[in-house]
Amino acid sequence: MRNDPRVIDLVIRARNGERAAWDALVERYSPLVWSICRRWQLDRIDAQDVGQAVWVRLVEQLDNLRDPAALPGWLATTTTRECYRVLGSTGRPVFDGPAFDTENLPDVQTATAEDEVLLAERHAALREAFAGLPPDCQRLLALLMADPPVPYAEISSRLGIAVGSIGPYRSRILDKLRRHPAIAALIDA
Repeated sequence: MRNDPRVIDLVIRARNGERAAWDALVERYSPLVWSICRRWQLDRIDAQDVGQAVWVRLVEQLDNLRDPAALPGWLATTTTRECYRVLGSTGRPVFDGPAFDTENLPDVQTATAEDEVLLAERHAALREAFAGLPPDCQRLLALLMADPPVPYAEISSRLGIAVGSIGPYRSRILDKLRRHPAIAALIDA
């Protein structure tokens, strides 16, 4: 895992009781927690229980976290353990082997957990960069990414821009996203 100074800063600020930092951590890493719950095929109620237990455990352990940059790995390990606990309490069959932690996860699962952490970080960076765009830029990108695709003529009509301007406007917006510090850090990494 890479040492993301934003994560380190958020952890330190959350330790100091800053609510906004805590909220940012939860927003940034909730997708990681949920993706692990999905991998364990938990239903919605059990996944919510696991998520709540993970965040409560983090509140309890935040001051004991030696390396703030290790938070994503800590969350992945704790979520996996909570999934295992929940599955064991429901009577569903679970892997009967050594306790999961980052030291003894099989390589495939370790790679998957690391991939999920990286994916969660990329999504958080993209959400942060997207939120920093002006509303008209956000609307254009939303229309361009809609499924099913929105025809350029309709985009032109909705946003009041010429059809021939949509492509160049999109290009400038994407350049602006690439220059956002959160995205630039990912590109440089």
